[in-house]
Amino acid sequence: MRFSPSFLDEIRARVPVSEVVRQKVKLKKQGREWRGLSPFNAEKTPSFYVNDQKGFFHDFSSGKHGDGFAFLMETEGLSFPEAVERLAALAGLPMPVETSEQREQDERRATLSDALEWAAEFFQKQLAGPAGREARAYLDRRQVSLASREKFRLGYAPPDRHALRDHLAGKGVTVEVMVEAGLLIHGPDIAVPYDRFRHRVMFPIADRAGRVIAFGGRALEADAQAKYLNSPETPLFHKGATLYNLHNARKTAHDARAVIAVEGYLDVIALTAAGFPHVVAPLGTALTADQCQLLWRMAEEPILCFDGDKAGLKAAYRAVDTALPLLGPGRTLRFVLLPGGQDPDELLRAGGPTALAQALERPLPLVDLVWMREIDGAALDTPERRAGLERRLREVAAQIGDGTLRRYYDQELSDRLARLLGGPAATPGWRRDFSPRRRGVSRRGEPEAGPVRISSALANSPLFRGVKAPIAPRDALILLILINHPEVLASQVEEVAGLDFASPEATALRDALLRFAEAGGGERADLLHALEEAGLGVVATRLSEMVAHAALWSVRPDAAAADAAESLRQALVLHRRFWALNKELRAVEARLAENSSEQDLARLRDIQTQLTALDGAEAAVEGFGAPSGRSTRAL
Repeated sequence: MRFSPSFLDEIRARVPVSEVVRQKVKLKKQGREWRGLSPFNAEKTPSFYVNDQKGFFHDFSSGKHGDGFAFLMETEGLSFPEAVERLAALAGLPMPVETSEQREQDERRATLSDALEWAAEFFQKQLAGPAGREARAYLDRRQVSLASREKFRLGYAPPDRHALRDHLAGKGVTVEVMVEAGLLIHGPDIAVPYDRFRHRVMFPIADRAGRVIAFGGRALEADAQAKYLNSPETPLFHKGATLYNLHNARKTAHDARAVIAVEGYLDVIALTAAGFPHVVAPLGTALTADQCQLLWRMAEEPILCFDGDKAGLKAAYRAVDTALPLLGPGRTLRFVLLPGGQDPDELLRAGGPTALAQALERPLPLVDLVWMREIDGAALDTPERRAGLERRLREVAAQIGDGTLRRYYDQELSDRLARLLGGPAATPGWRRDFSPRRRGVSRRGEPEAGPVRISSALANSPLFRGVKAPIAPRDALILLILINHPEVLASQVEEVAGLDFASPEATALRDALLRFAEAGGGERADLLHALEEAGLGVVATRLSEMVAHAALWSVRPDAAAADAAESLRQALVLHRRFWALNKELRAVEARLAENSSEQDLARLRDIQTQLTALDGAEAAVEGFGAPSGRSTRAL
């Protein structure tokens, strides 16, 4: 029996290879792959791997390799049609009936595909020719290089109402096929169908295999009724189940273990040219459930990079609503709201790849977007309004299908509400002994930012409780790790040299540590001696005495260097983010003091939201690095 490529692709999309394999092999997650014992050879050390992103298994012991169909054929001796039937049932797809009508449908799809490919070639030639001068000028203004135009097969649809129709007719394509492919406008009151796309820059849209299935067109006329126009739904194209640039981004997203979703075609092209090829875009619609699933097949935590204006924020909120019922462990979204109302293309042209990379390094977790939306402009001056906010937060958490994750969201939102209203941290069941601090709250819902802060969990931990050192807790944590692990210091000299500390004592310790490392380093005893000679012995001793009560294993001198290095890495990430955000916060506040603007107010709220997001992240550092079988809380 003959199966169409689209039918086989749909099965592969619905049934990951790991689901097929785990029916015979016990799999364990290892990085971005699954690992298990070979089903083909007896072995004690696993050499069998499954990669869902790439859609294949590989057995190193036997050399066997293939997709889900091949696995069933190898392990159960099924024929290819039998393997297809088995997986189609698992995917919930009816088997195609091999009839004359089915054969005609398959031939029709192939004909549509040919027509769309010829249309793409036509548009490309028009862009390169005399008629494409205005389109080329537009792409020049948008800084789209010739290489990018060729990679994305950009084209131009001339203004003539029948240019494409006549070209395809010359290749034997019927008007009926052109209409079905979405290339012509037709209707009962239209005597002669005419080209759908006219005087537009053209963006071919491809399926997973890179075959053209539709087009997007950007109008060149300023007063065009639709600035962007997409193909209609066709047998080949379903807008809500497709992502622009999916065929190019799949491999790079797998290699980077990340995928970025932006809002427009030109954003995708600009990011790719700037060195971010793992980028896709929805097709002019709000993110759909099918598109979320496509993103999760490429990465567990896709980043949605939206414009930093009100429309971008609304799009982010719509994506939250779509994703909530689908969330689960290893399946969430993160968000970047760009500063100054810019889109990614504008940010790249203004600040280059570095500016975008910095923005992408600080994505907000989905829970922050939920919190921002529910408290934005909320008035909490009456018990009824406070109860209303609590009810809304509980309703949001209730939308999550995964029970474990729903419980954690419920707890997180409950705790945030408790902090917002001035009560103690909440426990499961949503405590109600809250009292309001003020009538209205900002989007972030926290007191105004002051000096660099740490989370309450870290400030109250045994590591710092009761200590009156003038060094800030996070600074002390970093310095303690470096003092007790000189081998880690030796590998982080440049990183440490770039650190800013608020306390003169912390700065002096940092400088002494750098001098020790630059002099060749040594053991911990040598470092303590060097600090003593530098007049910092008392400070070092005070920090070292904290270790006897530390809840963080990796601070201790007898901890593994790898644990210490990982805790230091986490602490440094938080340290840099707090300093960068507070520096920008002070600049924005200074501008607002001189001249209040809606743009600066929006950025102020964005920064405050990001500071809130770091509270929980810092507390997580406490639990890292406990020796196997040993709880950090018991130390």
